[in-house]
Amino acid sequence: MKRLILIPICFVALAVPVVVLANGAQGGFDGVVSSIETRYHVHAQRIPFLGLISLISHKATNGGVNGMHVAEIDDFHADVDGEELNKMVQQKLGSEWERVIRETSRKGNSQTMIYMHPEGQRMGLFVLDLDGHEMDVVQVSVDPNHLSENIGKYEHRHGKDDADRSEMDDSDSN
Repeated sequence: MKRLILIPICFVALAVPVVVLANGAQGGFDGVVSSIETRYHVHAQRIPFLGLISLISHKATNGGVNGMHVAEIDDFHADVDGEELNKMVQQKLGSEWERVIRETSRKGNSQTMIYMHPEGQRMGLFVLDLDGHEMDVVQVSVDPNHLSENIGKYEHRHGKDDADRSEMDDSDSN
């Protein structure tokens, strides 16, 4: 009987280091958000029921968008070294993610980074946007071909009438 008690105790003793190590080696979206929380002493608000919202967006876009992750940090008052933030994000996302945009204001209080990652026929997008005292972190998987087909429905096509109307508007303003 005493031996049976040792089994759960040993299991718990072995499970604790595994859980601690797994959380410490966290990468991807959760790794980036956790690193920002730790480094800048802030708390990220995750959107409730985001899994359900992601499922609905997947259905609504006929598979064009899915896998959404969103975290918002309000009252972000820390000074941010853009290079340090960039390295932190790059390290947590991994080498398969490629930064395609990095925009930093002169004062450094506004920064935007956009990363892309090929996922077969899909494209992973990761966006980090710091604007004043608010930071938003978003990750989503999109089907570029599907979105391209559907976005064409909303394009404004310039026809001859539009060109004539544009010329009349220009002449009226003179």
